This record gives sequence, C-alpha cells and structure tokens, in this order.
Amino acid sequence: MKLVFKILFISMLAVGNFLSAQDSTKVSQVLKSAEKLKKAVDKNDDKAIADTYVGMAGDYYNQGNYAKSEEYLTKAKALFQKLNDKKNLESVTRKLAQSQEKQNKITPALSNYSMAAQMNYSEKSKTVNSNDVARLSSPKPELRAEAIQDNINISKKENEQASVAEGYSQLAEINLQQKDINKAEENLNNAYKISKKGAPQQALAINQKLTDLYVENKNFDKAIEAKKKVLKEDFVKENSQEKVNQIQELADIYIKKNDPKEAVDLLKNAYGIALDKGHTLEAQKSVKRLDSLYAISGNTNASVQLYRDFLEKLPNLVLKDRSLVDNKILEDTEQRISQLEKEKELKDELIRKKNVFNYGLIGALILLTGLVVFIFRTLKKVQTKNKKIALQSLRREMNPHFIFNSLNSVNHFIATSNELEANQYLTKFSKLMRGVMENSTDDFIPFQQELDLLQNYLALEKTRFTDKFDYEIEVDESLNMHSLQVPGMLVQPFLENAIWHGLRYRTEKGFLKLSFEKNNQYLKIIIEDNGIGIEESKKQKTQHQKTREGRGMKNTLERIKLLNDLYKKDITCSVKDKENNSGVLVTIQINLI
Repeated sequence: MKLVFKILFISMLAVGNFLSAQDSTKVSQVLKSAEKLKKAVDKNDDKAIADTYVGMAGDYYNQGNYAKSEEYLTKAKALFQKLNDKKNLESVTRKLAQSQEKQNKITPALSNYSMAAQMNYSEKSKTVNSNDVARLSSPKPELRAEAIQDNINISKKENEQASVAEGYSQLAEINLQQKDINKAEENLNNAYKISKKGAPQQALAINQKLTDLYVENKNFDKAIEAKKKVLKEDFVKENSQEKVNQIQELADIYIKKNDPKEAVDLLKNAYGIALDKGHTLEAQKSVKRLDSLYAISGNTNASVQLYRDFLEKLPNLVLKDRSLVDNKILEDTEQRISQLEKEKELKDELIRKKNVFNYGLIGALILLTGLVVFIFRTLKKVQTKNKKIALQSLRREMNPHFIFNSLNSVNHFIATSNELEANQYLTKFSKLMRGVMENSTDDFIPFQQELDLLQNYLALEKTRFTDKFDYEIEVDESLNMHSLQVPGMLVQPFLENAIWHGLRYRTEKGFLKLSFEKNNQYLKIIIEDNGIGIEESKKQKTQHQKTREGRGMKNTLERIKLLNDLYKKDITCSVKDKENNSGVLVTIQINLI
C-alpha cells in the first residue's frame, strides 16, 4: 500500500519537480525590469538598456541566482564598453567578478577584478579591486587576510554594510583554512549581525555557513541555537516559504544530532505551514523527509497516512500555490526579454547597415568632390600655365613696325653717308633690344628698369623724327624706383602709337608727355600728345596699316587682361581724343597692392 501511494505521489508531482519556488516580489521585479527594457529598446538608448541589465543582475544576485546575474552583467559590460562609460564599466566589471566568484569561477573572476583595478576610475576602486585580486591569488593566508581587512576598513569608512559583512565572511574562510575555529565563528557572527539589518539574503547565507561550521565540529547545540535565532528574524517570519525552508534545515540538524522525535515535530510543523500557505514543493520536501524518518523507525502506518493526507490536499494545495503561476509569468517575461534583445540586435544591425551606406555615400561624395576639386585645380593650373605662356609670348613680341622702321632709319643714315648717326642709332637700338630680351622672361620688372627702357625708346624715336616732336618724362618723387614692380614694356605700344600715328603727321613740331604719379594705392601713368588725334589718324591709314595696328593694340589689351587674371592687379586703360581733336590722352592705372 505504501509503495502505491509513493508512485501516485511521485507521478502527480513530476510536473512540478523542475519548478523553483518564486514569490510575487520577484515576479514584480522582473516585470518592472522588462517594462524598463522595452522603453529603452524603443528609444534605442544603450545607457538605459545597460542600467536595466545591471538592475536585473542585482535582483538575481540577491536571490542567489548568480548564473543569471552573470549573464546580464556580461551584457551590461559590453554596452558600457561601447559607450566608453568608464565609471559604470568599472562598477559592472567588479559585480561580474563577484557573481563569478559565487559560482566558484575563480579564473574569470580574478581576470575581471584585475580589469576593474586597471581601469583606475578612482583610488578607492583601484585599491578595493586590487585587494580582491590579492585575496584570490596570494598563496599565503596572511596576505589574503590582510587584503580582506583592508577592504573591510574601506567599506566601513564608506558605510557599505553589505561589503563589510562579506569581508567578515571571507575572513572566516581564511580562519577555517588556518584551523582557527573560534576566530571563524567570531567573524561569521559579526557578518550576520551586520547583514541582517539590510541584506536578508546575505544574512541567510552567512547563517547557513555558521550552522554548517557548528555541525561539522559536532557542536549541534550551537547549530540549533543559530538556526532558531534566524527563525525569529522578521525577514524569515514574514516570508512563509523561507520559514518552511529554515524549519527543514533545523530538522536536519536534529537528525544529525540523532534526535528524530524533535525532527519529526519540526517537519510536521513545516508541512502544515506549506499546506496552509500553498507551497507545493516545500510540502513535498517535508513529506519525503518525514517518510525517511518513519522508515527508519518502522512506522509504516504513519507514512501511509502521511501520503494519503498529502494526496487528498494536493489539488487545493496546487490551486493555492502562487509559484506555479509566478513561474509561468517569469517564463513568459524571460521570453519577452529575449525577444526585446533580438529586436535590439536587429535595430543595431539596421542602423549599422544604414550607417555603412551613409558613410559609403559620404565617402563617395567626398571622393567625387576631391576628384572634381583635383580636376578643377588641374584645369586651373593648366589655364594659368597657358595664360603665362600666352603672356610671355605677347611680352616677347616686339612691334614689327618699330623694328622695320628702326632698320630703315639705319639704312637711311648709311645711305646718306651719316655713319656717326648710324652708329649712335645702332648703339641705342641694340641697348633697347638687349633690355627687352633680358626682361622677356619676367611678368614684372623693377620700375627703374622699365623707365630706362622707355627713355631709350623715346631717344631712338627722337633721333628718327628730330623735327617732329619733343618729349618730357615726369616721375612722382614718392615712387620707389627700385622696389616697385611694373609690367615690362606695357607703355611702349601707346608711345609708339602717339608718335607714329599722331605726332609725325603734324606740320609743326609736336609734344609728347609721359608722367608717372602715385594715386593712393595705384600707379597712374599718363601719356599725352598733341598729334592729329585718333579719328584723323584712321582716315590717313592704309588697309594694311589698320590691320597691323589693330593686332598690336589687341595684344596689349590681352596682356592687360592676362595680368589681371593671373595677379589681380586691377589694371585699367583708357584711350580717348582730347577736346577739339588736339591730341590723344592715354591713362593707365595699376594696383600697387
């Protein structure tokens, strides 16, 4: 009969064996965390997501679920690394090390403590994490104890009670390694007193260490006393599920003490509370332990009656058991959180692809812009080079008319046996030609050199047309003759026009005046003659002369345009008849800046 009841009992509870008891507070915490995570994912706020993971990890750590705590801390750490948030990264790395240490994963825990210390966010953090590295890696118990004590002192100063309690618990472990039972007991009692004020889960763990210490040393009375003490704590009395667990632990101590009667009474009490509050798994544990005790004592009837009672009350018990509902809620919430994480990964991937596309587009635009700029600059350089070549070509082009007439004048002097005049003319002509050729490679020459060339040129023309004109050159004294740079032979074509097309057609001797003056930031050049004027000169020219002169003036104007384009000199030129056809006035202005 007993075997039948056992089979029925096991079958009905098989579905519940995988469940872990949960209370509504834990479910509420997970639901709140899931809601926070959803909002953070919707906003794509990595900082808020990481903070939510840290909060969830803290809840799981306090519940003793260190594997889950490690899982969420690992995710938070990755996000803080992405955000380069050094403060939170140091904190979460330390918490990750603590979760790993609780699972006895010493190597990764040591690595994370060391990493947190190296972050060096603050002197306090560096010291605390370095002490934990020493605690886990030092071969000597004395060095480990020294590191723990240092952390206790720091935690006391910062009023971090949970850390102080953890430090005393760690010291107790060192004491046990050194076989100092009394000191271990003292440190565990200190840890319990501190932790029970604000960290119930930590207090329960420390109490269990203390009772285990007493049991291992056969000091059952102290173990019972310690367990009864924890049963009087509010955080146990107010939590029926934990109360049942602690009563069962106390019963186990009586069994080890070889006091089955007291153990049976305690387990019956635990069983009654579990039935009343709807804790199916805790009731099952009590039944199993009671059955074992009845089997030892040979009380088969009591065992059968116990199973019958449990089976009768099981349907109502399951209906009252919140853990079954809570477990379903937790399972659904975990799936929801997993789905949110997948959504976040998908969003990140979409953002990454969008950024890659945008960066690629920007890169292509930059490359295209660079190529356009390069082509533009290359074309600009080519244009500038072409302009300089054109300017050089125009600059080197002497007026064929002037050269032809100069050679004719030499021929005339030789033909009239005037060798002295011919020699003087040739000397001046060769000097002028040499000056022109020497400056043919430069766009600008010193003002003094330009003035010398123009004086030489006018002297030649004066020799040729002695009875046709006189000339005068005036130079503003404020002009710096050597540092001032001007375009070479720019004025000469206008002087030649004044002589050849204006003054030489006069019946009486004419006058040519060339003046240079400074007008603010400009050099003002004035060429004034009293020849026959522009209109009258056009009437007397042949078609061949018109073509040749037009080309000469066109070249000069092109030179001015090229100089303005290349050097921004703002050169202007004005040619007009004076009143009553009494000559021509040419005004040239050159920006000196």
